Amino acid sequence: MPSPRTSPEPLPIHVVIVEDDLGFRNALSRVVQAAPDMRLTGVAGTRAEGLVLLQAPPADVLLVDLGLPDGSGIDVIRATVLQWPSCSIMVCTNFGDETHVMRSIEAGAAGYLLKDSSPAKMIDEIRSLASGGSPISPIIARQVLARFRQNSSSSSAAAQEPAEASTSMLSAREKEVLDFITKGFTMHEIAELMQLSHFTVRSFVRRIYGKLKVTSKAEAIYEARTRGLLSD
Repeated sequence: MPSPRTSPEPLPIHVVIVEDDLGFRNALSRVVQAAPDMRLTGVAGTRAEGLVLLQAPPADVLLVDLGLPDGSGIDVIRATVLQWPSCSIMVCTNFGDETHVMRSIEAGAAGYLLKDSSPAKMIDEIRSLASGGSPISPIIARQVLARFRQNSSSSSAAAQEPAEASTSMLSAREKEVLDFITKGFTMHEIAELMQLSHFTVRSFVRRIYGKLKVTSKAEAIYEARTRGLLSD
């Protein structure tokens, strides 16, 4: 009698940490290693060490500080986007000013947390990031929304362009993913519906965010509606 089919176990989330504060790095490393659905695959304390880690197989999530002793964590973000395009990047830092926030997001970060978040709470944020979310500290989210409103008002004229011109910016697959996102499907559900790996779906989501110049699902849906990209 054949054994019943069981769903395959989900792959663990592979995490890399680039952080110079030894106490915070060790605390974060411990909670990641203790999480049953995560694997800590690399740890670095400097910009140079972080860049060396990128020569290894890609991780799913990179946690990076900005104020590293030998340079900026933004350099690590940019290099990660190029070398690990499917990796989701989250900044963990003490810098909460608009300049650092916007530069990090423009470089490719999908999340931005201040270090007032406890390492234990950050485990849930890592899961959210790996599933396509954009964890952002509340005070940072307010800055991003303020900048987004500014950009929306200045680009209102562009929203009047013909729908055909806007629609051509996304591929057929990207439009399909965008439709599923709008309907509330999770990254794993979209992957199952499209018969793709969730890493491939996450790459589609990152490309959609880049083309729409947004950093979250809510912004993507708003921008897509404005541009007439969503199907009826």
